[in-house]
Amino acid sequence: MDAARPTSHTGRRGSTAEREDAVRPEPVSASMRRAKAGARAAHVTTGQVVEDASGRVTIECSCGMVLTNGPDWTVDEHIRLHRAEARYLAVSAVAPPGMPRILPVDADRLPRLD
Repeated sequence: MDAARPTSHTGRRGSTAEREDAVRPEPVSASMRRAKAGARAAHVTTGQVVEDASGRVTIECSCGMVLTNGPDWTVDEHIRLHRAEARYLAVSAVAPPGMPRILPVDADRLPRLD
């Protein structure tokens, strides 16, 4: 590992000229953070929770999907799963090609359904 340069009183390493001359690509983490934030903003519950006479509970997501309870899950669990899937798809789409994955992905970096 390289020895770190001493930091200045501002806490930054290297001179201002060195920082301005260096053209660095945006860190992957920045695009992944933006993707995650975009997914969070695009998948918020809207309106009121509706419960019918049979006990079915629904609420709409801002993406247009209706989230509901079921025989083995609560509406809260469905909301959590929906948001997690949205975050996964958003982050997966901006992850660098070739990054090792748990789920196999296609050329567009989306999960393969095979």
